Amino acid sequence: MSLKSKIGLLEEKSRKAELGGGQERIDKQHAAGRLTARERIELLLDPGTFVEIDKFVTHRATDFGMDKTKFLGDGVVTGYGKIEDRLVYVFAQDFTVFGGSLSRANADKIIKIMDLAMKMGAPVFGLNDSGGARIQEGVESLAGYADIFYRNVRSSGVIPQISAILGPCAGGAVYSPAITDFILMVKETSYMFVTGPDVIKTVTNEEVTKEDLGGAMAHNKKSGVAHFTADNDEQAMMMLRELMSFLPSNNMEDPPVKICTDDPKRQIFKLDEVVPVDANKPYNMFDIIMPVIDNGHFLEVQPHFAQNIIVGFARIGGRSVGIVANQPQVLAGVLDIDSSTKAARFVRFCDAFNIPLITFEDVPGFLPGTAQEFGGIIKHGAKLLYAFAEATVPKITIITRKAYGGAYDVMSSKHIGADMNYAYPTAEIAVMGPDGAVSIIYRNALSEEDRKKAVDEYRNNFASPYKAAELGYIDEIIYPHDTRRKIVEALEMTANKSASNPPKKHGNIPL
Repeated sequence: MSLKSKIGLLEEKSRKAELGGGQERIDKQHAAGRLTARERIELLLDPGTFVEIDKFVTHRATDFGMDKTKFLGDGVVTGYGKIEDRLVYVFAQDFTVFGGSLSRANADKIIKIMDLAMKMGAPVFGLNDSGGARIQEGVESLAGYADIFYRNVRSSGVIPQISAILGPCAGGAVYSPAITDFILMVKETSYMFVTGPDVIKTVTNEEVTKEDLGGAMAHNKKSGVAHFTADNDEQAMMMLRELMSFLPSNNMEDPPVKICTDDPKRQIFKLDEVVPVDANKPYNMFDIIMPVIDNGHFLEVQPHFAQNIIVGFARIGGRSVGIVANQPQVLAGVLDIDSSTKAARFVRFCDAFNIPLITFEDVPGFLPGTAQEFGGIIKHGAKLLYAFAEATVPKITIITRKAYGGAYDVMSSKHIGADMNYAYPTAEIAVMGPDGAVSIIYRNALSEEDRKKAVDEYRNNFASPYKAAELGYIDEIIYPHDTRRKIVEALEMTANKSASNPPKKHGNIPL
């Protein structure tokens, strides 16, 4: 065989591999409103940086006539490339080949990528679009899943792992994304469930559509399994690129620092008016967050789930930060099961990847009621307490108004290791609100006039930031218009923070 024909063979095989399941199936994928694996990779990575690995791998199964049907690449495209000039690894399941189902051979491709990512300290992006296990391969396919899960767990907290669900994701296939740090879903074209509608109908007699059971909004709003939603595949890839811009490549690096064009000392006088004088009046915490961060650029995480707490990424003075904030506009900003779990996972992610935590606090306590108690609010609320106490990254807290009871402790208080704790003059730090406190202290034995006097007295003495400041629990009572400057100063001061937890295998977080 001549050199020319050998090169011709390589070109032919490359073309064949790049066609996946063939033009007809590619057209079908496009008709369903979805891009192909290769198109997605092209959008995700910087142009011309993708290097493919294992392009010619085929499955090794012989049962059910499988040896007569082989496609180069075997239903997953794997390799590495760059996002904003930073190395990342990626695998993209190809639905045009055997429905993107997982074989032993393509599991090995994914495993190779994950192992390389760990060695090189670079993030892994999984673009999931798969019918699940390849049934013709039985236990070999299941073994492939387990090998991937094992690596997901080993990589957790070492390199960022980000999953995009861009088609079906069912059965065992959902557990790899579930272990990863962030899950993005696309409206109307992606879904996740352990058991599909047909199985549910057979076992429990419930009738439910795929969309209602495991669609993007079901998991972003109801279950809290997913973190982001996109309208289509193109937007999904842009969102993944944006997310990556806030994260370091691994747990030994700091997040990227961008040149800050927004004045770090900028005073924001409209902040002086945001918190109402009436403690029972709601306001929007975004009215404080957005003016304080660089250029009003905030990437909210889980915006549709547990909206009584806000979590997300921003930059302040060019530095990447994680923001956790109570939202007085929803359920008065109270902590409940869902908001505690949502914030706890976010706090632990930021701590694992050296991202400072900024907490804006206005919390009246934990949500009362039998549904919360029977649902385990004690255990779930403790997750957030545990996460903040365990975190060794810089922690800066601003109390804007209420900080009542145990919820004051939980929201990154000085007592659980916050580095700088600020309060607005409107802050109320107390065991409970003045009305409830007076009712308990005086057992309702006061006349209406004396009661009013006692409430005012309690509010002035206890429901203010000054008692806490006298004790050193609040480092400084600040003017709201100085919030940005104070956070920038605190971030500069804590930039070289060195703290570590006692040596141990791992703690036992209340799960």
